Amino acid sequence: MSTIKTFTLDLDALQFVHSGLARPENVLAERDGTLWMPDSRGSLTRIDPDGTMTTVGSVGGESNGFALSPDGQFFYVAHLGNGYVYKMDRAGNHEIILNEMDGKPLGPANDVIFDSQGRMWISISTRANPWFLAAAAPRPDGYIILWDENGPRIVADGIYFTNEIRLNADESYLYVAETMKARMIRFPVNPDGSLGEREVVGPDNLGEGAYVDGFALDQEGNVWVATIVRNGLMIITPDGHAHTVFEDVNAAPLAHAITKVNANALAPEELFACVGPRLQFPTSVTFAGPDLRTVYMGSLAMPHLVSFESPIPGLPPLHWTGSITPDS
Repeated sequence: MSTIKTFTLDLDALQFVHSGLARPENVLAERDGTLWMPDSRGSLTRIDPDGTMTTVGSVGGESNGFALSPDGQFFYVAHLGNGYVYKMDRAGNHEIILNEMDGKPLGPANDVIFDSQGRMWISISTRANPWFLAAAAPRPDGYIILWDENGPRIVADGIYFTNEIRLNADESYLYVAETMKARMIRFPVNPDGSLGEREVVGPDNLGEGAYVDGFALDQEGNVWVATIVRNGLMIITPDGHAHTVFEDVNAAPLAHAITKVNANALAPEELFACVGPRLQFPTSVTFAGPDLRTVYMGSLAMPHLVSFESPIPGLPPLHWTGSITPDS
């Protein structure tokens, strides 16, 4: 029986690795140990297994969630700042492939994933520009695009700041971080890519200021969630239980920020004041290593990655296997 419900970590158990990064919001791990992450100085930074860092591309700014095509040839990068989705090769050469939907600007593009059929899913945080307007005054205008053989179309709407998206092991559900509701939701995936009715995953609210950002699923179906302004990590189990693994809360600024969010009046400096003394705005969770038990967390504010070992392996990425089910 899994003991994940009692899994916690002291902050002293965390490792800080690969210093010298700039806004490493998300981490993608290749099977050979190579890591990729956004970098505001270029588009992406590659960290080779020997630790060598190379920054490629010139998109810059708020490059955010991204995916590697199942054949491993191209990256697809969502840009939170300009609302574009880019196709980029491993050398950093890129082109804009999507910047509007139904004749209107996309809005801040947050994340991109693929499924085993080669379809691309894109999360758009909000129709507001800049994106911070939807954090300062939360609104249900985030949405999700599916791009299949028929082109891109909206398959879910009315989300309070759509953040990272992931499919479960058999691709029967699309999981979504609904940031400004401080919760996880999911949608049943129909064969044609349309989505069923949304369901809340775990508690309807994960706690005061537990605004969810990035997340990952492990091989037991647990959801590992980065809570950005609590500077922490939570786990939601399949039976709906949620607990904190670790956090570094800056209590007074957090309480003030929550008050301002509730009043639809949050200012950027009030949000950024919530960084912790040891952890600053963790945003993502990635399972890596040959046994998929090494966890990396990216962030908006730290110049390095956070790392620790998990008792449960994560789901193998699609670009490792050609499907997202565990190796047999």
